[in-house]
Amino acid sequence: MLQEPSVQSEKTYENIVTYDRDPSTYRHWDLSVEGDVATLTLTVDEEGGLRPGYLLKLNSYDLGVDMELHDAVQRIRFEHPTVKVVVITSGLDRMFCAGANIYMLGTSSHGWKVNFCKFTNETRNGLEDSSENSGLKFLAACNGTTAGGGYEVALACDEILLVDDRSSAVSLPEVPLLGVLPGTGGLTRVTDKRKVRRDLADVFCTSEEGVRGKKAQDWGLVDHLATSRNWQDKIAERIESLRADSVRPDDAQGVALPPVDRTIDDAGYHYPHVDVVLDASRRVATITVSAPKEAVANTPDEILAAGAGWWPLAMARELDDAILMLRTNNEEIGVWLLKTRGEAARVLEADAALEQNADNWLVRETTGMLRRTLSRLDVSSRSLFAVIDEGSCFAGTLLEFALAADRSYMLDLVDDPETSPRITLSSMNFGPYREANGLTRLETRFQDRAETIDGLRGMTGEALDAQAADEQGLVTFIPDDLDWDDELRLAVEERASLSPDALTGMEANLRFGGRETMLTKVFGRLSAWQNWIFIRPNAVGETGALKLFGTGTKADFDRRRV
Repeated sequence: MLQEPSVQSEKTYENIVTYDRDPSTYRHWDLSVEGDVATLTLTVDEEGGLRPGYLLKLNSYDLGVDMELHDAVQRIRFEHPTVKVVVITSGLDRMFCAGANIYMLGTSSHGWKVNFCKFTNETRNGLEDSSENSGLKFLAACNGTTAGGGYEVALACDEILLVDDRSSAVSLPEVPLLGVLPGTGGLTRVTDKRKVRRDLADVFCTSEEGVRGKKAQDWGLVDHLATSRNWQDKIAERIESLRADSVRPDDAQGVALPPVDRTIDDAGYHYPHVDVVLDASRRVATITVSAPKEAVANTPDEILAAGAGWWPLAMARELDDAILMLRTNNEEIGVWLLKTRGEAARVLEADAALEQNADNWLVRETTGMLRRTLSRLDVSSRSLFAVIDEGSCFAGTLLEFALAADRSYMLDLVDDPETSPRITLSSMNFGPYREANGLTRLETRFQDRAETIDGLRGMTGEALDAQAADEQGLVTFIPDDLDWDDELRLAVEERASLSPDALTGMEANLRFGGRETMLTKVFGRLSAWQNWIFIRPNAVGETGALKLFGTGTKADFDRRRV
């Protein structure tokens, strides 16, 4: 288990897991760019595990390997804007990827396993998001055995090319080998994305050896086959086809992504635009996002000149890092209070720049970064309360925090309307930041009622006080200044006292109302089925399949169906 920081010096926070990665320090991936094609080659350093106690054999991976993948894709998005196709392949002979490292999973805490699966899910979802919204296409060039999480990486790509050498197979062997489920959307993508028949999927997911060659193609498990002899020619052919579907620019200057400016101390995590204050005794974290302090660049040239310092991008990167830090290092902090500070006008200026330059590659990638970061909030198993008080600037993009929250509390200063907080809708609340269910947070909130959404669209730009926000259903409670402190304190204390397990299940059910999509299924099954299976003795008990893997001893199952 990770330890909470307990002393002052920065040097003593070595037990905290951070997500900072850089290509010069990668241990597992090689990123090369040639023209409009980037190649990500996986050659895992067996002794390069994030934590001690296991070897990453056969290109198996742990959280550290996926941190590098996440960083590499981010750099392709922003530092290499003319890349149209990403080829993901292996540097090993006859082995693409064996999936998540079993010994890592077998020795990890329950929370670590679930958060590992969640982050790897988000990384793979990000590939699909970039393909759909940015035109960055992905080809999985599986030059060997592709098992478990390795196949799930391939499933997230636009196309899967498998070498047909009579030995290389694709497989999801978690059920027969480990007594668990494929943890990064494998089951769901096989049926919902690749449209594999249910009976064939049943055979596939209960087979240790997987499916090879022509049968894998016929069943819909891969798109294309190539022999070792024509392997490179087939890759070139598929690149050419995918390139034609890309909308990435032919000529553009990239933006360097420096390390996120983060300070860690006993109080929490601190960034220029995001501040996280931890209160371990109350099990509460307060996340405060600040509006721009100066006018926001709003032309393509100015935005490019601002680069990673452009407020929407800088804020998104900091918030993304803060969410990951909290999820990984602060398991007992169960309530996140979401606050904002600054001038709403500045936030709306930034939103106008995002809208007016939506076709610009850097703005498109920044909007995608914001969308994916907000989605991390949606699937974080923490209670989210928005606190809209004096000095708040819940406007446009920052209003999404309140809309993502499980509840929102807005201060109603009846006797002092001049300083009473306001919330403001912008065009960014009506499309760009869609959730896993394919709906905006407003559509989810109001069950996709078109007349309600149209009415709110007509209020775009209006600064709504507590009474108006309440009338429109945009906030949950509007205490006055006499009741504010007590009502908020009691609400937080009550929430923190409830069962974390029950809250995780409840929140996951309530946050994605309306229609179900592939991604809501992925995260729903992770929150429910995989979460449950990970604590069952058939998987992680002393005689469970996950614990005994590789020992030569057969698992002893409790045969009762639950």
